[in-house]
Amino acid sequence: MSLDPKTFLTSIFEAAVAAADPGRTIRNHLPAKPKGRTIVIGAGKGSAQMAAAFEKAWDGPLEGLIVTRYGYGAPCDRLEVIEAAHPVPDEAGLVAAKRLLDMVSGLTEDDLVVALISGGGSALLPSPASGLTLADEIAVNEALLASGAPISAMNTIRKHVSTIKGGRLAAAASPAKVVSLVVSDIPGDDPALVASGPTIPGPGSRTEALDFIKAYGMKLPDAVMAHLSSSAADAPAVGDDGLAGNEVHVIASAAVSLEAAAAEAKRQGVEAMILSDALEGEARDVGSVHSAIAREVATKDRPFRKPVLILSGGETTVTLRTKGGKGGRNSEFLLAFAIGIDGVEGIHALAADTDGIDGSENNAGAFADGTSVRRMRAAGVDAKAMLARNDAWSAFNAVGDLFVPGPTGTNVNDLRAILVDARHD
Repeated sequence: MSLDPKTFLTSIFEAAVAAADPGRTIRNHLPAKPKGRTIVIGAGKGSAQMAAAFEKAWDGPLEGLIVTRYGYGAPCDRLEVIEAAHPVPDEAGLVAAKRLLDMVSGLTEDDLVVALISGGGSALLPSPASGLTLADEIAVNEALLASGAPISAMNTIRKHVSTIKGGRLAAAASPAKVVSLVVSDIPGDDPALVASGPTIPGPGSRTEALDFIKAYGMKLPDAVMAHLSSSAADAPAVGDDGLAGNEVHVIASAAVSLEAAAAEAKRQGVEAMILSDALEGEARDVGSVHSAIAREVATKDRPFRKPVLILSGGETTVTLRTKGGKGGRNSEFLLAFAIGIDGVEGIHALAADTDGIDGSENNAGAFADGTSVRRMRAAGVDAKAMLARNDAWSAFNAVGDLFVPGPTGTNVNDLRAILVDARHD
């Protein structure tokens, strides 16, 4: 391999992102034109780019509204793109959710609704149920983000305190046909879990939502708990007759992007092994497991022979132990990984969110190698102490190893790429 490790790993990330480019995938999933109106709606961190690709490919009349994260907009000629807050909802998102619901009301069976859904849409579409406020939905979101609960549990709770999630937006559009084009950032690629499924009913009952809240020790506002204890919180069910004619297409996913990343590595002369496209669990624990695998390869040439690129995808979680730390699940994964490979030569890794943002800062993730912890120590940073207080961003920032590609226009969850190089035998 002639490239330096950071350049190589960056090229792997770029190949994964390119495979999920809406410009490549939208055209293959265009629905049939309706007799009536075509309404395009969407929400998510990659939905503005999806909208730009859709209107370029669609040669008939259309109208619509797309909601994306601040700074993630894309120029569209016929569709309106507005921005709102992520990961904590704000008033702009509240207004956007209401506008989307209004836009799909009063349609007929001759009309078509195209929903462009990508990860992040849940926070971008706050729409609290009757009797609840935006502050209540923000409190729910913050509790979920700090809980360490898997995305399936989060989705079950979110959709029961909303008037738009869990298929409710599609129900509002009935009897118009709804075609959902989904860029999946969910382990297992269940489209009902992406953005909490505004147009796609999913599994998970109100009773299960209450069970998850108890199991993960969440403290939610009294008004939220009272609502969840009422049948008014019940969401549309899978197989609802009113939604039977709708279509759902997953147009990009972690699985496809990991295959593209592996192909790019092989093109550059490095064998690639994909562990899984659907890993879940505590980020620091997953990081420790990955470090053990990398050490085994580096020191014993098993279970894979080096040089090799080890790839994985999915969505880990972070349980916040303290307040005030900076970072996201990828940087936390990588800090635990760096601690696990401390002093081992020939290992280089990148962990990054394919949407370009990890947590609340401007980095997608970070780089690490066997010298990371030593360099942090030289910079006055204790890696283990930083991990204990969920401050991985500060640790990697101190040694200049943050990865900042900017918004990518898509979102197929996390990419973890670990290069174990044979040059250090």
